[in-house]
Amino acid sequence: MKKNVIISLADSNYFELLNELVDSIKRFKKSNNTAICILDGGLTEEQKKILKPKVDEIKSSDWDIKISQFRTMGKKWLKSLITRAFLTEYFPNYEKYMWIDADAWVNSWEAVELYFTGCENKKLSISTSADRSYGRVLRAEWVIGSFARIKSQNYKHAKASGFSEKIAREVALKPHLNAGVFALAYDAPHWEVWRKNLEESLKSGKVWGSDQIALNITIYHNKLPVEILPAYCNWTQIGFNGMKYDKKRNTLVEPYLPNHEIGIVHFAGKHNDKIRNNKNFLSRIECLDGEIIKKKLRFNN
Repeated sequence: MKKNVIISLADSNYFELLNELVDSIKRFKKSNNTAICILDGGLTEEQKKILKPKVDEIKSSDWDIKISQFRTMGKKWLKSLITRAFLTEYFPNYEKYMWIDADAWVNSWEAVELYFTGCENKKLSISTSADRSYGRVLRAEWVIGSFARIKSQNYKHAKASGFSEKIAREVALKPHLNAGVFALAYDAPHWEVWRKNLEESLKSGKVWGSDQIALNITIYHNKLPVEILPAYCNWTQIGFNGMKYDKKRNTLVEPYLPNHEIGIVHFAGKHNDKIRNNKNFLSRIECLDGEIIKKKLRFNN
């Protein structure tokens, strides 16, 4: 029986990306000891037929916290923002759970191992949306002279989701934890607290971003244990200036020394729309020797 599992979810529109994620996992021999489970958020029968030989289980996802259809506007993929707090309910037979968004792929197995190691001792293993290579992590609205109104993703979502000013300020300046990739043990206390915070968030906040702010509050306000991994474990700054290409090792790396190999390439955010929508899109990228090339950054098996 496999003890560790990697889980993702997609609808029919994200099938190609999901299929690439699965292939990127299975090319590593070490993945033989890790289960792959898929939550069906609107896949076609033909798409599920393609996936079934590659994965251990496929189950239909549900709205684990009931919200009105008006708020979801028929977007079944929004289930993933709620479902990932309920992974142990769908697949109860594993010890360690790793979630990877469908619009990501595994470039180095080291990152997967770090996530599973990091969630030992009932910790949440996760990366942040802040890194030396990412540039600005907060926005400031300058008011008068040197006075400014600070704007942060955590603060905005906390307030929009109806959490108190005290909690919003408590999480405002903390590094934003990116729930697009994380690992958590079956018996970790985070699941229950996250679900309660998520339910609270969904009462008045938007579905989009609700799970992430609920998880950030679980860590920063409820003080549950966390292992924060380097950004290269969940890399979202794609393309020119965001990463570099190492021709000698034939791999994507951080733009600054020591140019560590990127573990998981994650096409999160609107700035990655072109890559998500076109697997043949050519991105400008700088090599370690300074040469500028054009390269497809989607996973190619």
